[in-house]
Amino acid sequence: MDLAITPLPGGFGARVETDLARTTGSAASRALTNALHRHRVLVLPDQHLNHADLLDAASLFGTVDTATDRRYTVPGFPGLTVVSNIHQDGTPIGIYDGDEEEEWHADNSFKPQLTAATLLYSVVTPQRGGATRFADATRAYDDLPEELKQRLQGLRAVHSIRQLITLQAQANSGQSSTAAGTLATVPDVEHSLVLTHPITGASSLLLGSMVIKSITGLDQNEGRKLLDNLLAHTTSPGYVHTHQWTQGDLVVWDNLAVLHTASACDSTRHQRLLYRTSIR
Repeated sequence: MDLAITPLPGGFGARVETDLARTTGSAASRALTNALHRHRVLVLPDQHLNHADLLDAASLFGTVDTATDRRYTVPGFPGLTVVSNIHQDGTPIGIYDGDEEEEWHADNSFKPQLTAATLLYSVVTPQRGGATRFADATRAYDDLPEELKQRLQGLRAVHSIRQLITLQAQANSGQSSTAAGTLATVPDVEHSLVLTHPITGASSLLLGSMVIKSITGLDQNEGRKLLDNLLAHTTSPGYVHTHQWTQGDLVVWDNLAVLHTASACDSTRHQRLLYRTSIR
């Protein structure tokens, strides 16, 4: 299957022109997953998808993860999660999408198995704010000095949901997207600082500005300094692409190759509603 693919400026990411509501079959699945692994972020504009369409589109990239937070799952559509800053009667209708800048992260790094890919589909788009930024953790690793690459080999970091809850609450007036439900009981896990992609074989940096508690075997101060330096490098302007949402945009990213964050959005003036689904 031929796709109209236009690389985005900046060294990663691509715009893909196709109607996902009409895109089906194994050839389409191969073409889209190959494009994802090559470009790491895909932007598919002007989509018109109902809930079933969105889950069908997600299945083109692999197996949909249905083990999601049931508080914000769309009824009747396991694996489809509401992401929003909209409140009804003082209660958020979706995973809390705060007014402040979100932390840099890879989805579910606090679990033993990372999410392979994530899809976000925009339904209500703010006029200002609420952009999603992506950092190319693959190219950022490639550009590290060889001496530092050698130092990173074998190092493992402790990812802690409890720390993430605490720091999110401190940054968002006591609110955390992960404070309730079963996620709060997930024990700390270790992941390699340098991931090897199971499909492409490429190496990338697995980082997070709030979720990483320590580096195993390193003094706390030494480990924190190393993590801060790596994150500053990876999220420097030359490795970052900012996606400003338009209604109908669907963005899919390789969660094993990039980091992401959401920019601030004033929920008192600008509403934001997206649907998210993840690939195992």
